[in-house]
Amino acid sequence: MGFEAEVAPYVPVLYETFWALIPPVVAILLALITKEVYSSLFAGVVVGGLIYSYSYTSPYVNPVLSMNHIFKDGLIKSLSDPYNVGILIFLVFLGIIVAMMNKAGGSAAFGEWAAKHVHSRRSAMLATTLLGCLIFIDDYFNCLTVGSVMRPVTDKEKISRAKLAYLIDATAAPICIIAPISSWAAAVSGFAPEGTNGLMLFVKAIPYNYYALLSILMMVCLAVFKIDYGPMKRHELNALKGDLFTIEPTEKKIDQEVAGNGKVVDLVLPVLMLILFCVIGMIYTGGFFEGETFVNSFANSDASVGLAYGAFGGIVFMVIYYLVRGVLKFKDCMSCVETGFKAMVAPITILTLAWTLKSMTDSLGAANFVANFVSQDGFKSLNWAMPAIIFLIACGLSFATGTSWGTFGILIPITLKAFPLESGSPLAIICMSACMAGAVCGDHCSPISDTTIMSSAGAQCNHIAHVSTQLPYALTAAGVSFLAYLVAGILQIYVPAYGINSTISLLIGLALMIGIMFILKNVFPTPESKDLQKDAEKETLKAAK
Repeated sequence: MGFEAEVAPYVPVLYETFWALIPPVVAILLALITKEVYSSLFAGVVVGGLIYSYSYTSPYVNPVLSMNHIFKDGLIKSLSDPYNVGILIFLVFLGIIVAMMNKAGGSAAFGEWAAKHVHSRRSAMLATTLLGCLIFIDDYFNCLTVGSVMRPVTDKEKISRAKLAYLIDATAAPICIIAPISSWAAAVSGFAPEGTNGLMLFVKAIPYNYYALLSILMMVCLAVFKIDYGPMKRHELNALKGDLFTIEPTEKKIDQEVAGNGKVVDLVLPVLMLILFCVIGMIYTGGFFEGETFVNSFANSDASVGLAYGAFGGIVFMVIYYLVRGVLKFKDCMSCVETGFKAMVAPITILTLAWTLKSMTDSLGAANFVANFVSQDGFKSLNWAMPAIIFLIACGLSFATGTSWGTFGILIPITLKAFPLESGSPLAIICMSACMAGAVCGDHCSPISDTTIMSSAGAQCNHIAHVSTQLPYALTAAGVSFLAYLVAGILQIYVPAYGINSTISLLIGLALMIGIMFILKNVFPTPESKDLQKDAEKETLKAAK
């Protein structure tokens, strides 16, 4: 009996080279140039498939191998991944929940209540920021819940959908990455070295997570001091004139008739129960009901399954609650299934393409290319600058791949090898925090990030409009964070004192943030903003006459 020779797995000739980063770069550039996200993402996927099959001999590109990689290994595999399917189910369930809230009249009632209690754009933005900070369990859940609850409030105060999307996005991941009880804390804890308390390590890194802290502080400053700059200023001026979108959303708005005479409680109670069910779903998947502690069950939870369980529990509760209250009939509740699914078609499509693009970069060894680059000895000699350098590298990797979890999953182990915790290196915690902050920053800026996509969906905002308007804001926070990490690295090397250094660096970062925002507001207004201001002034004069 003969033995069949083992077939070696296929390895692309351009594996672990700079070419691995080309597909996401192509997708991002095309999206920003064309303002069209579907074709841009698919173009990036196609480029990834072509690079995957490239060889140095003729034929240089194998079309059959490329096609199989794009569809079989890419689109189909992404849609058959259990975690991804769980997120898609969660999305659909949330769409159904929002549709039911709208049909019951809960959203309209909340909007009317807000009209009586929220009397300014400033208070509406602060309320949105506060709600985003309170929902720290998971970023996906945060994006869609805050969006559905606050849209009536921000619309009434003529806040642009682009600004709402920014407020959602800038609280979702940043608050999750500094909240000890969240799916993100669980993920980071899992990357801790064996024998180390991952949750305690996460808590120690919080004071040095400058991007997350400064992003939240920046949102408060933007609202309190009424600062807008860059493309966002154009959207905000247009919103004041009645155009909340400036650029229409990719998905068509689905009009839905209100069937019930809802009250504020018909929105607030379902949202609270949804939060409760999602928490229960997550700790259930982590083994809480099998004897695990609450913290450990969160750390071991399967977020996609837990959130799907929680959203389904929310739907069941809402149907029973609305029937008992007499707000909706059973037929009305069931009609929301189709409406909710339709509302989520656009984010589901974008997410699927983004996941497929990530699979292209994975198959080309993009993560290994960056890991090898970071591990070079030349970097280690710049100890004082390492936190800032690691922050930039994490930003770049997360921006190109669209995944923050994947980024700190790659970089945290490398960082802790370079600066071992057991050696007492003063930079270990700061550099670990820089990995997390950079991952969130790149994720925040990237048009192919799932959190960015979710934020667009939550605000019902054109996706490219959201990316282009929030980019200057995110880069401002990133620039100040970079300087704060330089200060923290210098202080920790030459004046080691954990508690004092984190406070000094953060205070310096905050002072820089406020100063830079005022400079940007007064010195660099966009040309579109000037034109719109002149138009608004002319219209005001006409109205006065």
